[in-house]
Amino acid sequence: MNKSIAILGCGWLGLPLAMSLLNKGFSVRGSTTSEKKLELLQAKGIAPYLISISENSIDGNISDFLTDVSVLIINIPPGLRGSSSENFVRKMKLLHSKIKRSDVKRLIFVSSTSVYGDLQGEVTEQTPPEPVTESGRQLLEAENIFRADDNLDTTIVRFGGLIGDDRHPITMLSGRTGLTNGSAYINLIHQNDCIKILEHVITAQWWNQILNGVYPYHPSKNAYYTSEARKRGLKPPQYEVENTQIGKKIVPFALLNVKGFSFNTSIRS
Repeated sequence: MNKSIAILGCGWLGLPLAMSLLNKGFSVRGSTTSEKKLELLQAKGIAPYLISISENSIDGNISDFLTDVSVLIINIPPGLRGSSSENFVRKMKLLHSKIKRSDVKRLIFVSSTSVYGDLQGEVTEQTPPEPVTESGRQLLEAENIFRADDNLDTTIVRFGGLIGDDRHPITMLSGRTGLTNGSAYINLIHQNDCIKILEHVITAQWWNQILNGVYPYHPSKNAYYTSEARKRGLKPPQYEVENTQIGKKIVPFALLNVKGFSFNTSIRS
């Protein structure tokens, strides 16, 4: 088996993923849009590539990046927050055209549970997505670009809210008042488990799958963030009183019940 992995997007998740794969004996090439980061990637043992994808062009040596790799991991966020009018789908179509001209046969597309939109109750991989945000709509369309290619073994991993040792929503929510949807379920996952899932896709050959990457613990936002604030000595956020439980509970059904996957890192402090 060719043990060369290409990670398109070595950011908060991609960089530690690359380092973990290196430790497991894979050779890893990684892309960044920042010239300053090339030296960091090189120092970590990652073959560095400066690649930037726009709607109409790809800057950087994408052909070399895609040559002779066993798995391509696409880990690029849509970047559609605020007033951005960026067309992520157009970018992914352009990237797909380059992939079709390469020898890439296996692909992991890092997606988001935002594709499920405002669905209520339990949501599994079998639940039809109903995105309501522009980023969710474009992510779903991007997923389907790669899934529709019969020449690619594509696995989609839909991660919930990402947390890590240096990243947690409570740091932004602490002390805020008048927050709504406090009775909604949380759907979070730790960086460590994200990495473990992506590695298992590669090593266990979990191809042509859709996987929900969410830690199986779903208290309400109010209960969870109040608890997390107190553990950290922070002021808890204040939610408006609601009488009914609302929102979606995203279940990692395939991981737990089909793959026998075990999550390692609790989202509780």
